[in-house]
Amino acid sequence: MFDSPFSKETSRFTVKRRNIELEPQDVLLDTIAQERKEERFDERKIEVALSSKVSKGLYVCSLLLGIAFLFQVFNLQVVAGDKMRELAQNNTLYVISRTPNRGVIFDQDMVQLVFNRPSFDFLCDKRDMPESRKEKEKLLLELSLVFQRPLEELKEEFDKNPSPEVLIKEYISHEELVVGETRSMEFKGCYVDETITREYVDGKTFSHVMGYTAKTSPEELKTLKGYSVVDQIGKIGIEKAYEDRLRGISGKTIVERDSSGAAIGEPRQIPGVPGQNIVLWLKIGLQKQLVSSLERVFADTGARKGAVIALDPKTGGVLALVSMPAFDNNVFSQGISAKDWEVLLKDPSDPLFNRAMSGIGFPTGSVIKPIIALAALQEGVITENTVLDAPLELCVENIYTKEPECFRDHAYHGSADVKKAIAESVNPFFYKIGGGFEGFKGLGPVKIIEYFAKFGLGSLTGIDLPGEGKGILPKIDKNWRLGDTYHLAIGQGPFAMTPLQMASAISAIANQGKLMRPQIAKGIADNKRNIIQGFEPRIAAQGLADEKNIELVREGMRQTVTAGSATGFLNNLPVKVAAKTGTAQTGRKTADGKDYLYSWTVAFAPYDNPEILIVAVVENIREGQVAALPVVKEALEWYFTQ
Repeated sequence: MFDSPFSKETSRFTVKRRNIELEPQDVLLDTIAQERKEERFDERKIEVALSSKVSKGLYVCSLLLGIAFLFQVFNLQVVAGDKMRELAQNNTLYVISRTPNRGVIFDQDMVQLVFNRPSFDFLCDKRDMPESRKEKEKLLLELSLVFQRPLEELKEEFDKNPSPEVLIKEYISHEELVVGETRSMEFKGCYVDETITREYVDGKTFSHVMGYTAKTSPEELKTLKGYSVVDQIGKIGIEKAYEDRLRGISGKTIVERDSSGAAIGEPRQIPGVPGQNIVLWLKIGLQKQLVSSLERVFADTGARKGAVIALDPKTGGVLALVSMPAFDNNVFSQGISAKDWEVLLKDPSDPLFNRAMSGIGFPTGSVIKPIIALAALQEGVITENTVLDAPLELCVENIYTKEPECFRDHAYHGSADVKKAIAESVNPFFYKIGGGFEGFKGLGPVKIIEYFAKFGLGSLTGIDLPGEGKGILPKIDKNWRLGDTYHLAIGQGPFAMTPLQMASAISAIANQGKLMRPQIAKGIADNKRNIIQGFEPRIAAQGLADEKNIELVREGMRQTVTAGSATGFLNNLPVKVAAKTGTAQTGRKTADGKDYLYSWTVAFAPYDNPEILIVAVVENIREGQVAALPVVKEALEWYFTQ
């Protein structure tokens, strides 16, 4: 580079005149000097160096800008790199979810209870619809006319649904399918999508066990990962409890597009993974038999509501679960109309409510007495040889009125030991061992509730179905009186249990002291109906009482069949049966002044080695009618003869 003419460095160079050669800069300098010779001094420009303060300021600003630039580069490339790459990819790749084949459900004999059937939905992709709001609403108006959906409903779904796809109509008819396919070019961004729907065997018979599936709601889409608007999701029952196993993994269709939105090449298909098949402990024949028996009892008595639970006492496996009235789950899985939904909600019999395991349950009546008897034996209140007088009426002083308060029995029994008291449901015997009488010290309410809790009453059993209720245990306060304890000892008062809780508790007596967690699912099966994974039985508690005391209670329940309240119903079956019957007041009376009752029966068989335990309850039975016993009898008859 040429030196400046004002540089101090030039002073050490000399110009050689011998060859009369000039350096290029000499020529340039002479020319510039000549041009400026006439320039006035005051018009000449003098360069002044920047102050050190300004220089430092510029340096600091440059440094800060550099740091900010480097920080932003680091943030975009490293910190938010994955997100930025995903956003960039989404700008060019459209991912369409494909519903996987949902796993099916079998009973324990590998009878299939649900099938997958092909169906079609009509959807629109927001990303491909017209850009302007006006054009979008015009398209939605056309679709509302074709698919018979209110325009405002479609607009609301379009605005609130977080998914890029909007479900215009599910389970479209053949005519709607033809229209959707032939007019797809007119409906910009909209298309027909092939999916599946669930078809349940005997929908009403198994609805409270199986549950149903329906399309994922906008609320669910906001909280659940991996679901799209076209996906089915379990709402209740087994379908909900085992959603993660039944669902599988969605497939994907990936379409690459250029900046104008045109597709590039062929769509890439990523196949989904089918869901797993669930095997239940349920026996389809037993379930149908129980439904048939309840319907017959309803016809004979005028009752309309009831529930039955059947368990395997050794494993806790649920062999049957019936709640009536029931609903048809096929109506839900195939898209229930708003009108039908309204009818179901307003039905006074509440068919959506699972009476077998949900809510607070029912007053148990005398079916609770085996647990009271076991508690009294275990606590030394009575022994095998204890005999108590059982008058027709037992009277004690009311602590508030100071007047005698009397508790009557349904019949005179004279005297009774523990086995007779269970077999004949002798109320005065249980009044005394529960609350005491004239110097005889009973268990007391605190100890009774302690044993109820020991047997799982008043808490969730842990069954693998959603929607379980806890029942109600009474609270002991300063207002509690002896009469309340008497009521509690025979299953009355502020006390209620679900049929499932009662089945679980009495199973612990049937199997000699193990409280099993009820379990509806038995394992996982492959497509050839082979069980590839079994679910182990779960023990909630064991050693609840001495085997000798449990055996005494079992003998009392056996005597119920041979010489007690179940004689004439359960004593002529192919196997030995042990049982306990009971009735509990509803608080309602018939027009002629008789009580409406809850009718209960619990039974297990064979007596020596139980493999089935059944609890049945029928609501609103008029005093004097028999309801639960025939249901249990017919079920055991079917079980041991089929």
